[in-house]
Amino acid sequence: MAIYAGFLTLAGLFLLGVPVFAAFFGFNIIAAVLLMGPQMLSIFSASILDTVTTAELVTVPLFILMGELLFRSGCIAILFDAVDDIIGRIRGRQYVIVVVISVLLGALSGSAVAVAAMLGRTVMVEGIKRGGDRKLLAGLILGGSCLAPIIPPSFLVVLIGMLSGTSISALLAAGVLPGLVAGALFFLYVQVTLHLDPTRDLERTETRSRRPIWMAVISLMPFSIVIFSVLGLILLGIATPSESAASGVVGALVIAAVYRKLTVKMVVEALKGAMLMSSMILLIMAASKILTQLMAFSGFTHELVAFLTALDLSTLAVLILLMLIPFVLCMFLDQIALMLILIPIYQPLLAIFGFDPLVFWTLFLLNLTLGAITPPFGYALFALSASSPREVSLKDIYTAAWPFIGLIVLTMVLTYSFPALVTWLPSHF
Repeated sequence: MAIYAGFLTLAGLFLLGVPVFAAFFGFNIIAAVLLMGPQMLSIFSASILDTVTTAELVTVPLFILMGELLFRSGCIAILFDAVDDIIGRIRGRQYVIVVVISVLLGALSGSAVAVAAMLGRTVMVEGIKRGGDRKLLAGLILGGSCLAPIIPPSFLVVLIGMLSGTSISALLAAGVLPGLVAGALFFLYVQVTLHLDPTRDLERTETRSRRPIWMAVISLMPFSIVIFSVLGLILLGIATPSESAASGVVGALVIAAVYRKLTVKMVVEALKGAMLMSSMILLIMAASKILTQLMAFSGFTHELVAFLTALDLSTLAVLILLMLIPFVLCMFLDQIALMLILIPIYQPLLAIFGFDPLVFWTLFLLNLTLGAITPPFGYALFALSASSPREVSLKDIYTAAWPFIGLIVLTMVLTYSFPALVTWLPSHF
């Protein structure tokens, strides 16, 4: 009961707005003293040193820096125009652009908030000007933002791999096909919706001259540098995740230079942003390692395994239960904080119930991103609301989210039903 009370207290600190790393360290200190006495505090320094000197963690700041460089250089605007030219005059053209851009941004950034905010500032504004349905646009943006942490590169995948002991390279590759499946479902939803209600289509007005498709394709070619530098090198077995992340940063700098967006000011701002976020994540990781040790000392993990085993549930029922917990909690708690709490708890259960680690953690990641767009407290909802035009209310965004929540759940069902969606690509490198 003391452990359960402690976790409720930790959740309360998060809800009060206490910084995640501060809440974790405060909780760890109190729990350590109560469980083992002041001598337990001696593990803190060793755990912190062990965390910050873990070589694999260098992947996290490198992925974050790559995303910062791409967004701050303004290269994304070029990506939008090129996709617009390639798609052409098809039904729901601007809606389809959102779907395609979401998939591409998933290969360039691992932040759902960044993608939601950026699409809100650009696609939402332009779509409303052209007479588009604001709820459909908002829903597509929210659904698209879910793809960013799933499609590599993603620092959330790196954290899951580090905490669970699963191959980071395999986890990065595992998210590609489920992300593409989700994108395809979004496209089908748009086409069915516009077929049933053509009035929701955007006006066919043009705001700029269109280029030939071959020119648009050429303008997209530099972006393939980043995608190949990260995922291509991993799949070919040429580079480790850390090495590919470093090559991705170089690729982002090359793209900025090719498009004449590379400036000292931009690089400095990207470095500052990456340093702040990376420092926060490393502190949280150190606190999480201490939490994992406390749970082992307290016997909490053993008790949880015994409890679930005693329930005599089917494997599918256990999986649904384990997925419901992050789905609900991610509406209220920070994504990273929830990962650091649940992964050490879940990890021993995988072998007991026979879950494939790649399939389970991919479902877990899909679940985390789903919580980010679920009303009333999904953080991507507020990121989109803050960046959208005034005529788009928070109520509109809440309403728009539900169909795409259903599509992400359908993606999870397909991923579980057809595990080859996750395992096929990692098995080929």
